Amino acid sequence: MKRTFARTAAAAALALGLATAGSAQDYPYRDITTAVVWGAGGGTDTINRMIMAEMEKHLPVSINVINQTGGVAGSNGMVYVMNQPDDGYTLVGLSESNVTAAVQGGWDKTFDYWYPFIVGGSPDLISVPASSPYSTLQDLVDAAKASPGTIPAAASGAGSIHHLNLLAIQQGADAEFRFVPYKGSAPGQEAAIAGEVELVVTSLAEQAALIEGGQLKPLAMLTPESAEIAGMTVPSAFDIYDGLDQYLPLKQAIGFAVHNSASDDVKAALTTAFDAAMASDTVAEWAAANNYDIGGQSGAEAQALFATLESTFAYTLKDLGATTVDPASLGIEKP
Repeated sequence: MKRTFARTAAAAALALGLATAGSAQDYPYRDITTAVVWGAGGGTDTINRMIMAEMEKHLPVSINVINQTGGVAGSNGMVYVMNQPDDGYTLVGLSESNVTAAVQGGWDKTFDYWYPFIVGGSPDLISVPASSPYSTLQDLVDAAKASPGTIPAAASGAGSIHHLNLLAIQQGADAEFRFVPYKGSAPGQEAAIAGEVELVVTSLAEQAALIEGGQLKPLAMLTPESAEIAGMTVPSAFDIYDGLDQYLPLKQAIGFAVHNSASDDVKAALTTAFDAAMASDTVAEWAAANNYDIGGQSGAEAQALFATLESTFAYTLKDLGATTVDPASLGIEKP
């Protein structure tokens, strides 16, 4: 009887130990999925695929990248990840453009819902198809003034940084284009090349190969600085319109995030892998080759940057008449 009891007790203890060990496995012990809120081939998608491949080298699991597009300012992807457990196994690939989802009615959360990691960003510019009759930004603006609201323009989705920059150009140059939203930068650029739209506003990183390949013709950088690309100098729009500094430049912050409610262990593991990846030669060389500026912020530092972006973008959109929800009603303070 005693032996039987001892064996039973030992078996029970072993089972309990195994169950405890199984439930206490260190994160991550299974593959992670990153759902990018913008389309395949765009800047957010490209950066996430690059950084996840580097982070895998410092984690015991794989990271699978998918695209979950649509909604207002990438809200479909954010809602999808929000509805997943906050266990760190579903990340969201996002950018600064997602901070406008709330003021455009895409979802009812402010951006502090996330615990973000910023890889970097690239400056915006305005370009036209290579066959376009417009050779300068002034030519394009003059045509828009002559026929207000008739020249179709692609600038990713409504509320994206590219859309805000298009609105800023309209405001600063007193011209009106016909905005045509797309599910990401890549589809918008393809639309310009195909002649569906007459201009496109996206980042230098996203346009570089198309400019070098002679498919897009750059007219102006939407930053105070000019840029060198494909053997030409792209002038700054600031040199043409004095009023642009009221609205530009609006900077990119591309990366990924986990639920802010995730455990400290999850955040720590992701931060360790992220920091190691960002310190690698691979990331530095990739950024230099693809016209990106490196960021590297995470956690509280990244949250502070996104809070500033959310405030700036929300009230810029409000001033330009492009919000459906008052940012003050969401608790977003004016910058």
